[in-house]
Amino acid sequence: MNENLLKWYAVHTRSHFENKVYEGLCGKSLEAFLPRIQVMSKRKDRRKKILTPLLPGYVFVHTDLNPQEHLHILKTAGIVRMISFKGHPVPANDNEIASLMILDGTDRTVQNREFMKTGDRVMIMEGPLKGLVGFYLRHAGKSDKVVVSVELLMRSLEVEIEGWALEKV
Repeated sequence: MNENLLKWYAVHTRSHFENKVYEGLCGKSLEAFLPRIQVMSKRKDRRKKILTPLLPGYVFVHTDLNPQEHLHILKTAGIVRMISFKGHPVPANDNEIASLMILDGTDRTVQNREFMKTGDRVMIMEGPLKGLVGFYLRHAGKSDKVVVSVELLMRSLEVEIEGWALEKV
């Protein structure tokens, strides 16, 4: 497998099958990525932090997508389809995946938002999310926010961040 040809592809999973798909891909010796965030569990008997999918319904797989491996991926239990355009799988942007990897496991307030194309591109310069690139979004009277967009999935994630930690890119 040629390392230069490896790209991240998004697979759409059955509802609540993200972990099964992630484990299934890893079990096939494929590099998979399931971005998750820490949230408080909603159980009534006890409260604890748990990891939940950052982008429900999606898992990423790092592959050169040769025909044999493509079929191998699609046969993974829980996968509905690969994200494609006109019938051809489309790789995710490496910078967007890098930003999701920085967000992975965070306990910051992250909210899924509709995809955004407008706004200044910013990079977080300080703290645990340093290096994350996204769009600046300010809500009147509230704290500053950064939106990380994943164009391939047409999804954006909103993260609260201190304005002084941001720099325009």
